[in-house]
Amino acid sequence: MPTMLNANQTLGAAFHASPVIQTAIKSILAELAQRQQTLTGAKPACGELRESLDSWLCRATDVRGRGPLYPYLGSGLGNGALVELADGSVKWDLINGIGVHMFGHSDLMLVEAMLRASLSDLVMQGNLQYNEDAIEFAEMLRDEAAKHSRLQHCFVTNSGCMANEAALKVCQQKTGGAPRIIAFADCFMGRSTTMSQIGDTAGYRQGVALNVLVDYLPFYDADFGERSMDRAIWQLEQYIHRYPGQHCALVVELVQGEGGFNTAPRDFFVTLFERARAAGIPIWDDEIQTFGRTESMFCFEHLDLGEYIDVATVGKITQACACLYTADFNPKAGLLSGTFSASSSAFATGLAILKRLRSGGFYGANGRNAQLFDAFRQQAESFVRSHPQWFPSLPTATGGESKRFVAGTGGMMRLSPFGGSKEKIGRLLNNLFEDGVIAFSCGHGPYHLRFLPPIGVMQPAQFKSVFEIMERSFARTS
Repeated sequence: MPTMLNANQTLGAAFHASPVIQTAIKSILAELAQRQQTLTGAKPACGELRESLDSWLCRATDVRGRGPLYPYLGSGLGNGALVELADGSVKWDLINGIGVHMFGHSDLMLVEAMLRASLSDLVMQGNLQYNEDAIEFAEMLRDEAAKHSRLQHCFVTNSGCMANEAALKVCQQKTGGAPRIIAFADCFMGRSTTMSQIGDTAGYRQGVALNVLVDYLPFYDADFGERSMDRAIWQLEQYIHRYPGQHCALVVELVQGEGGFNTAPRDFFVTLFERARAAGIPIWDDEIQTFGRTESMFCFEHLDLGEYIDVATVGKITQACACLYTADFNPKAGLLSGTFSASSSAFATGLAILKRLRSGGFYGANGRNAQLFDAFRQQAESFVRSHPQWFPSLPTATGGESKRFVAGTGGMMRLSPFGGSKEKIGRLLNNLFEDGVIAFSCGHGPYHLRFLPPIGVMQPAQFKSVFEIMERSFARTS
């Protein structure tokens, strides 16, 4: 029998509130919870299933034209930081699609949000057709950002790269089409034609016609301290003097992602931001990877830099992505739009994630993010002390040596073995994957192990199991 319709209720609202729907969702979640509890640790592949996985990977290679980075193909089931692959193996997923899945695999809250979203009339929402959840998502991001900054408006789009494209357009329009941009060495901005030129990785723009004018600043180097800050401000002064009025933005990752999970103190940014502001250069904060992972929801809040930020971009763990900007940077009609902004399931899970981040005890000096990083740091430092042969000094950009083998912040974690050798770390990543740990690399020489664990669900004690596997993988590699 259909649910009775309240006079103040739409047919859609009545459908989604139907007791039949509620009972079905509860049954699915109960079945999922029962099955995922059998995933308690890493385990090897099953013989017959391995052949099936190999067949799928051959198909993937054929259709794309090159093989995948890892022989990864999920079964569709996991349990937090553990994921089951199509070959029956179970692995600790400490990269989560480069940080997209903060709550890991098969999280019951997110599965419920996706189930409810699957009943929507729209698969994809966009600029011309959207439902209430699209507005709620943008409002929540905007309201959280506005608590500690001047950011007042939010444009939602379907990838971090497109959020960065929107930010660049906003900055260019504000500065009357100023053609140059200031970025930091080793930055990563995305894979579009424009963003691949701003990002400081030559391989990502190989064969691309270069038409973006980028000036690079050296990022903070803890081994040089004050001298590092002096070097960056000197370089900024040179650019401002050489190209007066020609820069549309100074873009910064407050914690560098692909560049090596490099961090910097507040004073480093304040000095640069003050000088850029005096020269009329907008400040664009790229938080595609940092959002949600530090000791505050926004990294600019953690570093108390909100007053300087004119434009900010977020993505990855938010599922839907966004460009936020101040009232002064609100663009003219027509500059920002798009057929797709996000899927209904992305909005539903994004909203659920933002609500959980806001109330889940993740932030502050003793929050979940800080505790998880502290657990990683303790395990990693003990690992380094126990195996000094795997941790020779790292070369620095200025020809010196560094012994900073453990670095990062919050949910962005780095370990630097084998002197930063690209070849050895590549072999190590493959061995780790075979043994049950999914990680990735970062840095541009030296290279590092990069971890983006699902900080929403991973427990500090679980690093013990991870490092036991890592010990075997390191031994095989060395």
